[in-house]
Amino acid sequence: MTKILPNLRASALPIAILLLVVLMVVPIPAAMLDVFFIANIAISLAVLMVSLNAQKPLDFSAFPTVLLFATLFRLGLNVASTRVVLVHGHEGEAAAGHVIEAFGTFLIGGDYIVGLFVFSILIIINLIVVTKGAGRVSEVSARFTLDALPGKQMAIDADLNAGLITPDEAKQRRIDTATEAEFYGSMDGSSKFVKGDAVAGLLILATNIIGGLILGPVSHGMSIGDAAHNYVLLAIGDALVAQLPSLMLSIAAAAIVTRVTSTHDLAGQIGSQFGSPRTWTPVAVILGLLGLMPGMPHFVILPMAAIAGFAAWKLRQIAARPVIVAAPVVEAADPSRIGWDEVSDAMQINIDIGYGLVPLVDERRGAPLMGRVTGVRRQLSKELGFVVPQVRIRDDINLPPHLYRILVNGVVVGEDVVSPDEMLALDTGTAFGELYGKKAKDPTFGLDATWIAPGDADAATGAGFLVVDPGTVVATHLNHALGQNAADLLGTDEVQSLLDGLKERAAQLVASLAPLPLTTLTQVLKGLLVENVPLKEFRRIASAIAVAAQKTQDADEIVELIRPQLGALIIQKLCGVREPLRVMTLEGQLEGLLGQAARADTSRRHVIEPDLGRRIVEALQRAAQPLIADAKPFALVVQPAIRVAIRKLVKTCLPDTPVMSFFEVPEEKAVEVVAVIGTPMALAA
Repeated sequence: MTKILPNLRASALPIAILLLVVLMVVPIPAAMLDVFFIANIAISLAVLMVSLNAQKPLDFSAFPTVLLFATLFRLGLNVASTRVVLVHGHEGEAAAGHVIEAFGTFLIGGDYIVGLFVFSILIIINLIVVTKGAGRVSEVSARFTLDALPGKQMAIDADLNAGLITPDEAKQRRIDTATEAEFYGSMDGSSKFVKGDAVAGLLILATNIIGGLILGPVSHGMSIGDAAHNYVLLAIGDALVAQLPSLMLSIAAAAIVTRVTSTHDLAGQIGSQFGSPRTWTPVAVILGLLGLMPGMPHFVILPMAAIAGFAAWKLRQIAARPVIVAAPVVEAADPSRIGWDEVSDAMQINIDIGYGLVPLVDERRGAPLMGRVTGVRRQLSKELGFVVPQVRIRDDINLPPHLYRILVNGVVVGEDVVSPDEMLALDTGTAFGELYGKKAKDPTFGLDATWIAPGDADAATGAGFLVVDPGTVVATHLNHALGQNAADLLGTDEVQSLLDGLKERAAQLVASLAPLPLTTLTQVLKGLLVENVPLKEFRRIASAIAVAAQKTQDADEIVELIRPQLGALIIQKLCGVREPLRVMTLEGQLEGLLGQAARADTSRRHVIEPDLGRRIVEALQRAAQPLIADAKPFALVVQPAIRVAIRKLVKTCLPDTPVMSFFEVPEEKAVEVVAVIGTPMALAA
């Protein structure tokens, strides 16, 4: 049965089109014509009901095609009924079937002159008012929708890049936007079918009347009066039978194109906007005053005023009634059942907060932390070159009230305590005086800080302190923690997205990366992120990887091979274009000793003896302290053979200091040596 139904649906449309052709060519009996006329009215009513119940125009996206086939079906019926009227019209009013007879006798009282005027009025309403208005609305809607299409596409891309929507949501929104443009364009053309149908109905009526007045006297020996009575009455009935469904389809088209997207259907939308006592109270008052004026039909106006007044009173009662929200019915959980959501977490980044920090994410207070987290994600995504995953903030009753904890892939990468009702004043080195409050440390940079009352913020700022709110403290800490752990945020899916974006601009370059497995490429990019090399210049990075992949498939070796080509990207955050690069180097004898150890240990795991490593780190910290205090970034430049070993040695004490080889410094870049590490006096100290 499940296989038969799709086959029937697929074959229904060709069968319907074949039936339409049969209606236009093959004579059919009057009884069959009655069935088709009722079916036509039923189809038109169904289309009208779907149009009225749609919440937005795209809910009935098939309307233009349905309108086309409904119009063709009605025109086919007109051809079949015209044949029956002209061939059998001399037999009497029932010659063309009971439906045409009912419309010709009951609805217009058997007077074809009245029928002509009624039909003319319907034509005027359909052609001049409904169809023309709907066509104009369709034309304007199509024009504005097409003009707004590029802006909507850019907005979708911006939301995707900011991480506000997922790639699947962005794809669906692009499909909806394209479908909307196609829908309004189709509606603009479909309105011409409705207009043409109304004109065709007028011409078919004239054809039936003229044909009947000729055939009656000539072929059947009827008098002009009898011919006019029979044929004109049947022609009017035929025209009214066709015009009624045409009017309903015109109304459906107008309802669709004039709809504004809402969560309600048309009846609910109108009811919600008219369901206000402020609407009906003036109506009741004005009608009441009008009904009291002399000469007015009091027995009609005053009851209507009473109905409006009752509606206003009832609506006011409903508005004043307290809203009772039913408690959700919670089914008793099966204690023996354990769901996957209890043991797995789909979010890569989480911020757990104690219950005392819930006001920072309370929407009634503006949710200050939520906006700042979004800003952090947007800025980090621009800096790193890929979309940072969404951040979930959740309260944890097991945490102290004012503690927050940042987790990346389930690992805690940062935590601290903030006061939600106070401000944090940071001493950046230029402040003077003492502040009254609770002493603390800035969780991001370790600066001396004080939690102060919001009213003391202006005085603290005047004293040279940097004053920030608790949401900014958490967001800054999050930004630093994510930057330090950017490699953990990059996976194969993100790398595939980078390749898909690059493929649109450099298809051959992406093809040259094909021999390199996606997992290896991911490890290479992770290796760059570990050493704070962003991926925003992915085309340049991909070009270097494509060349290096021809020599080796090892991720670590590829990273070392491409770094000399990325030297300009590494040092651009350390100095300006005209500013020399501040570097530290190792003493030549020490560097030679470490080089020999590196060549002897091919695994590069135990290059530096622990005690020597400790003294090198201490010397680096002493030399870097004044530079860090003056906020002067620098790099440690060593031989290529020992770069990896030195990087592993210093990343625990100076994680933000890049360790570069001599080949990674551009030849045209000026260099200023600020310290030489490894002199006998320095190591002895």
